[in-house]
Amino acid sequence: MELLRVVYRQYRWPFILVIALSLLSAALGIGLIAFINRELIVALNASLLVLPEFLGLLLLLMAVTLASQLALTLLGHHFVYRLRGEFIKRILDTKVERIEQIGSAQLLAGLTSDVRNITIAFVRLPELIQGIILTLGSAAYLAWLSPQMLLVTAVWVAITIIGGWLLVSKVYRHMASLRDIEDSLYADYQTIIEGRKELALNRQRARLIFETVYQEDARNYRHHIVRADTFHLSAVNWSNIMMLGAIGLVFFMANSLGWANTAVAATYSLTLLFLRTPLLSAVGALPTLLTAQVAFNKLNTFKLADYQPDFTVPPVASNWKTLELRDLVFHYGDHWFEVGPISMTLKRGELVFLIGGNGSGKSTLAMLLTGLYQPVSGQILLDGKAIDADNLESYRSLFSAVFTDVHLFDRLIDNQGEPADPACVQAWLERLKMQDKIKLAGNKVLNLKLSKGQSKRLALLLATAEQRDILLLDEWAADQDPHFRRIFYRELLPWLQEMGKTIFAISHDDHYFLHADRLLEMREGKLGELTGAERELATLDAVKRTDVVS
Repeated sequence: MELLRVVYRQYRWPFILVIALSLLSAALGIGLIAFINRELIVALNASLLVLPEFLGLLLLLMAVTLASQLALTLLGHHFVYRLRGEFIKRILDTKVERIEQIGSAQLLAGLTSDVRNITIAFVRLPELIQGIILTLGSAAYLAWLSPQMLLVTAVWVAITIIGGWLLVSKVYRHMASLRDIEDSLYADYQTIIEGRKELALNRQRARLIFETVYQEDARNYRHHIVRADTFHLSAVNWSNIMMLGAIGLVFFMANSLGWANTAVAATYSLTLLFLRTPLLSAVGALPTLLTAQVAFNKLNTFKLADYQPDFTVPPVASNWKTLELRDLVFHYGDHWFEVGPISMTLKRGELVFLIGGNGSGKSTLAMLLTGLYQPVSGQILLDGKAIDADNLESYRSLFSAVFTDVHLFDRLIDNQGEPADPACVQAWLERLKMQDKIKLAGNKVLNLKLSKGQSKRLALLLATAEQRDILLLDEWAADQDPHFRRIFYRELLPWLQEMGKTIFAISHDDHYFLHADRLLEMREGKLGELTGAERELATLDAVKRTDVVS
């Protein structure tokens, strides 16, 4: 299994130590059987000293077996801890475009279901390793007792293992199907949770989603899990009954065929009984290990960025003057929408508004400007220097942003990642009229359950606290009441400019277009600047309303 090879590469010496402990455990188990055979079956030793020796071997076997299993379990949990951490870091390092292509449902399934299945597998892994080692060790001991009987017994056990494996392979196929269905179920859960308000209003839609979407996926999941469990139980029962049959076969060969005496037959049977439990446990552990392999393969299909242990802190470009987009072109993977070619120049300290209809490409332009999307052609230049893979992180560090799908973090940090200046935070809380809404403990925000408008205000506070040069605001004022919208355009934006911020704001508020230094427009993926009569026409309705109010 690839999963075990990865564990061996990452934890070679601990893995070798664990195997050595498992081998010692197997040797002690077989040694205990040999002791019983020599002292209690063949020699019929009646000495009272036999009991302490027997109990001592029993305790030693128990201690070594427990130590080997705990060592392997501990190794497994260390591996899972490392795997989860690397997976999270790879997500953080992967391009935003790729993350959006994968989708949050699949990533959440990977972080929960897949990692959980790998964890369970490592809990059961000791059973598999113990079963394999004990089987090999017991076979060697039985060969020493009677090679002739071992040959027949080995054929019988081989038939048992092959039959069990054929049944388990069926389990693997159903487990692989289950993992794909889990992605669909996670998407269904996401739809039901995120669309809860709409579904509460429209019970017909709720029934449609429940009966034709969720139920279909749930039935498919039930079908495959029932089949997987059926084949698994069949494999366990097959192995159980066949091992009992092996004991009967041993006494037949000894008593009916005369291949061995009763003492050898008793030892053979004792060994098989001793082997029966770990062998059945090994067969029982196989489905979880196969599920883990499916999960591990699934994690590798995401095609995330390669793992890099460190978070590089790029040098921040300072005292820049101009930022230029030159002939940028971007299209989504299926080419259903293309943006560009786009050319524009942003000067330090400017307040620029971007307008445009829904679906015109405004948000895509914002992602290109911040370096979160990579253009298929064209260049971004900062003071005439092209931005490439080597300096992209440094370029991104110029930006703080509040996107439409805002996510709130609970730590206020500055541009060095340190707690933000409390005096500045308090001043901005007052400007945002949030001093009575936000509770802080140091730089930690204690209450994040806010209305949409309040969430946007907190997001603006988080962005300004970062003290970066360029602030991108994607329809920030859309969720604000008319009174605070006026404060935003007439007070907050001028304050931000006085702080030296360059502001690139996507807006639909034509009433306030006159406050912008420049007005840009996206139309069907193309960018243009409105000047003169065009700009006046864009604010014509707003001007008329102002005249009426006056």
